[in-house]
Amino acid sequence: MAIWHSTVTPDDINGRYSTGLAHHLGILVTEIGDDWLRGTMPVTPLVHQPMGLLHGGASVVLAESLGSIAANLCVDPTRFWALGQDINANHLRAVRDGIVTGTAHAVHVGGRSQVWQIDIRDPAGRLVCVSRLTVAVVPAA
Repeated sequence: MAIWHSTVTPDDINGRYSTGLAHHLGILVTEIGDDWLRGTMPVTPLVHQPMGLLHGGASVVLAESLGSIAANLCVDPTRFWALGQDINANHLRAVRDGIVTGTAHAVHVGGRSQVWQIDIRDPAGRLVCVSRLTVAVVPAA
């Protein structure tokens, strides 16, 4: 059984997030499962650190973007917002180019908080970064 508040497609989500940092970095949602969401980010000089490798901060942007999008799909957006409260990341492998893929899995979806695990993999499917995002569920302003 799906955990989402309403049915959406990757195109719906990408249209909704067509501005801002995620859009600027080329992040796109590509798939949605019952309790997970997947997206990609191109590894180009835009997201490199000085040694020509994927910047850890860019991996965190991908992780927080996917986790936050997923979290907000679990609440009624007319009543609640899911806002990032804490994120951590372990960077496990360097990437120079290609496309990295992040998958956000629900760990806990509660009324006041949610926890999401985001695994980022390189084009060969090897784990690049493991991240955990905690969001607070607050009344919509």
